[in-house]
Amino acid sequence: MNTTTDMADIRIDFHTSPVSDEDRALALATPGFGKVFTDHMVLARWTTEKGWHDAKVTARQPLSIDPASAVLHYAQEIFEGMKAYKTADGRILLFRPEENARRFAESATRMAMPPVPEELFIKAVETLVRVDKAWIPSGDASLYLRPFMFANEAFLGVRPAHDYIFCIIASPVGSYFKGGSKAVSVWVETHYTRAANGGTGAAKCGGNYAASLVAQSEAAKQGCDQVVFLDAAEHRWIEELGGMNVFFVMNDGSMVTPPLGGTILPGITRKSVIAMAKEKGLRVEEKRYSFEELQQDAASGRLSEAFACGTAAVLAGIGLIKHPEGEFSIGDGQTGALTTELRTALVGMQQGATNDPHGWTHAVEA
Repeated sequence: MNTTTDMADIRIDFHTSPVSDEDRALALATPGFGKVFTDHMVLARWTTEKGWHDAKVTARQPLSIDPASAVLHYAQEIFEGMKAYKTADGRILLFRPEENARRFAESATRMAMPPVPEELFIKAVETLVRVDKAWIPSGDASLYLRPFMFANEAFLGVRPAHDYIFCIIASPVGSYFKGGSKAVSVWVETHYTRAANGGTGAAKCGGNYAASLVAQSEAAKQGCDQVVFLDAAEHRWIEELGGMNVFFVMNDGSMVTPPLGGTILPGITRKSVIAMAKEKGLRVEEKRYSFEELQQDAASGRLSEAFACGTAAVLAGIGLIKHPEGEFSIGDGQTGALTTELRTALVGMQQGATNDPHGWTHAVEA
């Protein structure tokens, strides 16, 4: 029977035909990444007349939009990526959800969209996690949460829309890369760029990722896992990967990561890694680092390891770099010791297995 309950001002309409326990268990056994979805989703609407309203958890189903919906023509769309973890003792944890809420609001502002209030964002995430808690895998897997928002006004005119949909879907996931913790290979893109000063590089919007796909396809043709983008002005300075930030570890223990400045996404994992490294007494420099310097430092041995980081992959060591003129390894081509140490510490906090001195984990009460 379909029942309706109120929870934190978010209505819950339970799915009348959810996936069976047996089929869910099969799906959780080998979830892959982003291929399996839970029974429910969050929906809320914003209009100029009412603001945010009609927030609810409902059965996951196709969305019906008008062919003139503004998102299809002018790409007003943003999204987030975050995870829910099940601890060994059965608790459910989120990792720094307030940071996702803030970045979502910043992305909305940049795209001339109405920000979702932080309270509504976090309550919506918590409510969906509670309703679909049976979908949260145990062990190293997690429940990936995808909040997103798009312009839904049926109008062909170049201006901010007057109608928006906020939605959250969830997907149980395993490792982002097929090789798990094995070091990945990356392709340095020397022609296409991801973002330019004054653009939308710091916003988590679909257009940034669409612009990266042709380069990502080239990376795949070269046998690489990811693409590295250089700056748009000089095609010299390393910025970020197709969907992740990047760090370089020197043989004196110091770390370098490209600085934020409007062209790079302010990653939450990036921010956490910087804090953890500084807590260990390591020097972290947020400064420009050229592809030429990267080649020289890798050849001399000054560069001992490198890693990509983001919500999906957490930390992934970079072992091999390919570019149009050749290729070279970072260190011994394997995931480095500091990368492994930082990843283990971060995952331990996220999964509630180790102490969280920063207060980054956020318990979802039953």
